[in-house]
Amino acid sequence: MVVGIKAKLLISGGVIAAVAAIWHVLCIFGGPSWFAFARAPQQIITSAEQGTLLAPVGTLIVAGLMFACTLFAFSATGLIRKLPLLTPALVTIALLCTVRGLIAVPFFLTPAGADLWQIIASSVWLYVGICFIAGALLQFSAGKKHLQS
Repeated sequence: MVVGIKAKLLISGGVIAAVAAIWHVLCIFGGPSWFAFARAPQQIITSAEQGTLLAPVGTLIVAGLMFACTLFAFSATGLIRKLPLLTPALVTIALLCTVRGLIAVPFFLTPAGADLWQIIASSVWLYVGICFIAGALLQFSAGKKHLQS
């Protein structure tokens, strides 16, 4: 099986989403200091400190969404069976990740200087967005080939 560059990009984006999902789940077990390190909102950190359900439930929802990104990426590359709504999902994920990567640019500078964590996180999500754009293009071209045959 020959895997093109768009498929390789999409696979890498899916792997990054899976690793991020695992990291989020690990924060639940790591406790408040892990949430703080991950730059979670103060409300989530406070929830983890107080033992309320907001932190673990919210984190599991975010991790679930990230795992869904992985499934759609792997589906589009043929690693797993084709999922329903594959192309719209790839386009939506590409848009959300790209916006996440770009939206933080004005916030890189804080009174204390550049926030290295935000720069890295935004760069990674911008890359993932580009990977999913490549995946959406892959799906569009696969759909055109299917219609022509």
